[in-house]
Amino acid sequence: MLGQDPQVNRATAGPLAALALVAGLAGCQQDPTPTTGPTPAPSEASSGPSNGPTTGPPSSTAEPAPALARPKAGACYRLSYDAALAPTNESRSVSCPKGHNARTFHVGTLRTVVDGHLLAVDSRRVRAQPATECPKRVGTFLGGSPDDLRLSMLRTVWFSPTVEASDAGEHWFRCDVVALAAPEELAPLSGVLRGVLGTDRGRTRFGTCGTAKPGTEGFRRVICSRPHSWRAVETVDVGPAAGGGYPGKAAAQSAGESRCEDVGRERADDALSFSWGYEWPTEAQWDGGQRYGLCWVPTG
Repeated sequence: MLGQDPQVNRATAGPLAALALVAGLAGCQQDPTPTTGPTPAPSEASSGPSNGPTTGPPSSTAEPAPALARPKAGACYRLSYDAALAPTNESRSVSCPKGHNARTFHVGTLRTVVDGHLLAVDSRRVRAQPATECPKRVGTFLGGSPDDLRLSMLRTVWFSPTVEASDAGEHWFRCDVVALAAPEELAPLSGVLRGVLGTDRGRTRFGTCGTAKPGTEGFRRVICSRPHSWRAVETVDVGPAAGGGYPGKAAAQSAGESRCEDVGRERADDALSFSWGYEWPTEAQWDGGQRYGLCWVPTG
């Protein structure tokens, strides 16, 4: 789920007020259990008896459109934001040098027969396969550390065949990399992506930045290759409650405030006068797999 719900909490750091941001993270991790949208029903030549006389020869069933070939790793696509969130995608690949915003880094095969039973491609058990495999593989493809990926605007999305294509014998799944440029906007991709987060240039290009102080009216989360004045620079793990669930707003908030204040002090020119920000996960984001918060510092 990609979105944000900013709330603001103020704390102090030395003699100045320091900003602690309480917000849902824009561009959160792909829900490991994505929902599947409705699949269009197969087209039919007729939809029931006619109320009047017919003329001409009887209609015949149209030939189905040819299925897309199995995707290939390294293929490039131009997708809308909504298309990137859909469970299936029938777009044709495009020439990578001519411009794209999604790139396939892995193609796998769905296991649709489990314990001798054939499962539908849109069943929960089958959908869970790419939802597990693509996030597991994307870090290795992009390089860097797990924190580098958390602090970037790079995300993985995945697609599987439609029910009709699966019935025709298609059993692949496709893992793509996309980058968020801003809320509900994908950034263009270019150059080599394999290992990109293992370089300073790549971490800067795809980092998570803000146009103003987090929590203020002018704040908008953007990719760091766009103009910005704040940047997310460190992550803080947020532990679960005693029962293993969401720890609650107060506990999630307290988990990272001290560390983010220290980060702000460490990166400031004046240890007695500095600003810092902290975002912690909402309950919805926690349920979606995000178990960490972000520390922010000004860049100007």
